[in-house]
Amino acid sequence: MLIRSTFGLRTLPLVVAAACVLSLQPAAHATEAGFRQMTVSASKADDKPAHFALYYPTQNEARVIPMGPFPQTVAMNGAPESTVKGLILLSHGTASTEIGFATLAQALARNGYLVASVEHVGDTWKDLSMRATPVRYFAERPRQVSRVIDTLLADPQWRARIAKGADGQPLIGALGHSAGGYTVLALAGGKPVLSRLRTHCETEAELDPILCKLSRSMGDASQQAGAAPDGQEEPVQADPRVRAVMALAPMGVAFSASSLASITVPVAIYAGEKDTFLVPRFHAQWVMQNMRSAYKTLQIVPNAGHYAFMNTPTMDLQSPDGSVAGDPQGFDRASFLDSFAQESIAFFDKNLR
Repeated sequence: MLIRSTFGLRTLPLVVAAACVLSLQPAAHATEAGFRQMTVSASKADDKPAHFALYYPTQNEARVIPMGPFPQTVAMNGAPESTVKGLILLSHGTASTEIGFATLAQALARNGYLVASVEHVGDTWKDLSMRATPVRYFAERPRQVSRVIDTLLADPQWRARIAKGADGQPLIGALGHSAGGYTVLALAGGKPVLSRLRTHCETEAELDPILCKLSRSMGDASQQAGAAPDGQEEPVQADPRVRAVMALAPMGVAFSASSLASITVPVAIYAGEKDTFLVPRFHAQWVMQNMRSAYKTLQIVPNAGHYAFMNTPTMDLQSPDGSVAGDPQGFDRASFLDSFAQESIAFFDKNLR
């Protein structure tokens, strides 16, 4: 998803951890979401500074914290619980922000998860530089999520809190929206083929117009930057530490069918019935049709648009698909987000055990 906005508040990235090892009783007394920010250590000299937001269970009192168009109800820098059920990575859409999924992230935190909401440097509302090189874009997004995992597992404070599976390894899941949906599927093993995206937009542009217009603009920017043709895309690496994935309105058309068939982790796919940004038949349904995993589900949310999975911003944010705050007539986003958050908790409770 793409957001254009003039809000001047610097996007707050975050970090915090909390309660519940699966082998122990969940933290019944942790009723609020804590909130902190962390920085990802650069792995290369030319890496840009990257941040992420941490939500986690805490017993400290929460209050409303203004953060641009997405206020948070959190205990800022609250004391984290000693254990958490698992680590959930959250990947935002293109040109978006890591604080736009407050209802979802806070609900997971209140129910015992450590949620790391990734700032995708080069693909945020304030920095679109990564989109000038599509051959790098599709590899760099999942790579950024893996670097956040590396950062947290290298931090003694957080590593010690994350519950482990029977194999002794941390319990880690991922969820993502739009380009973030692509990102988490790539972490699970999906491989993009840029020529497939190009062919799709040569034949289906009238039926998938917004994605194809955005794809063309990325291609134009790539040519202007003198980037390599899309036959030379960077290899996209899966992350075997990720054990379960939720893909929300995913950008799925670029994936090869064979790579989708190779995904073995549990996957839940959601898409809005009235999503015109990433038309479900070409994206969410394409992913579902080609996956062979026994642990896959697809839910088309009735009357929902592309942005149904984000909190409604408090100011007008425009995207290629209209206002981020806009919903089809009769759709109650706040009510949907409350119920969807509970479904997300149930999915990870079941599939990270």
